[in-house]
Amino acid sequence: MRVLMIGAGGVGDAAAKIAAERAYYELWVVADYSRERAEATVAAATARRGDAPFVAAQVDASDEEAVAALAREHGATHVFNAVDPRFVMPIFQGALAAGADYLDMAMSLSTPHPEQPHELPGVKLGDRQLAMAGAWESAGRLALLGIGVEPGLSDVFARYAADELFDEIDELGTRDGANLVVRDEAGHEVFAPGFSMWTIIEECLNPPVVWEKRRAAGEVEAGFATMPPFAEPEIFDFPEGIGPVECVHVEHEEVLLMPRWVDAQRVTFKYGLGEQMISMLKMLHELGLDSTEPVDVKGVAVSPRDVVAAVLPDPGTIGPRMTGKTCAGLLVTGTKDGRPRAVYLYHVADNEVSMRDYDAQAVVWQTALNPVIALELLSTGVWSGSGAKGPEAFDAKPFLELLAAPAPYGYGSPWGFEERDPQAPNRSTAPSA
Repeated sequence: MRVLMIGAGGVGDAAAKIAAERAYYELWVVADYSRERAEATVAAATARRGDAPFVAAQVDASDEEAVAALAREHGATHVFNAVDPRFVMPIFQGALAAGADYLDMAMSLSTPHPEQPHELPGVKLGDRQLAMAGAWESAGRLALLGIGVEPGLSDVFARYAADELFDEIDELGTRDGANLVVRDEAGHEVFAPGFSMWTIIEECLNPPVVWEKRRAAGEVEAGFATMPPFAEPEIFDFPEGIGPVECVHVEHEEVLLMPRWVDAQRVTFKYGLGEQMISMLKMLHELGLDSTEPVDVKGVAVSPRDVVAAVLPDPGTIGPRMTGKTCAGLLVTGTKDGRPRAVYLYHVADNEVSMRDYDAQAVVWQTALNPVIALELLSTGVWSGSGAKGPEAFDAKPFLELLAAPAPYGYGSPWGFEERDPQAPNRSTAPSA
């Protein structure tokens, strides 16, 4: 396996450090618009393992032909997209043109319905990629879509729940929450998102999507509907000491992927944004600062959203000032042996541990871990196929075994499992940490 990873930001840097401890690949190329940043990631990876076959390169991720040329130059068998979703399509198409397989952690962007954005979907997340599934299948290549943590590990949990834990599933509900805090040099709590503010604005201000089987009537595409941002708030009790967090509907890829490969009555995604983040996002929208359309500022065309993202700290740099844990998980309700059942499958990342072991803050490390595991399964043929598929299209058990097993066989990062009260699944029945 020869991997071309595009993006040396926080997630790409963490992925390279994790991959440096594995030996399943022949070459790992780290490419970024900034060659200097790519070289820094290569240096960090090789410092962990001196003989790790990492090399740096420069590439413009918005240029499909440049991506294809770089993949051909290095004989890449797999193109791993580690940049934000604005660049999905040129990297996706560049990988196909080069005859390589492809992985990403976020899918092609959506466009709200022009007349009824809070009732009907327009162009959905991933639509442009899924429309090309036939081209990937004809080429005998695999595009593995959404294999970060959310989407990604949450989708693996969905497959596992369907295969091992339930006879019938009522709802697959991704629930994400954290108690992460970032402080300045004086110890005061400051606003500093754990991942790209550009992406947070995109996800949280677009109309969230839900899927319902009753609406689908046998046609997956007919089952999708939208609602206003921040709809249906609920208090969800997260494990391992995080505790209760208010979660709201957010547009996310799981809802667009899970119904295609897992049988459920309903699929949702809710995120623990918190009052401060919700208020800030609403204000950005009211001021027009969420727009991606350039405006003229003293003769210079600038995107308001790019400005907002630029003035906030780089998520890859805030780890030393962050404390707490982040939890990604899937709440599954349904029946087993004729009885109601509710289970929360989850993975918790502790910032203290990820900083100590990988010099990476918890959110980016937790995201980066999963594509590295997926690449290992692809390298051994445990996962294989062609077309454009989500993680739930593959056997979940080998992935979860590798995730949890101690090194050197596995990645030494156990995932969790909680039985919950089917009558009140939002509340944990486990003792608090």
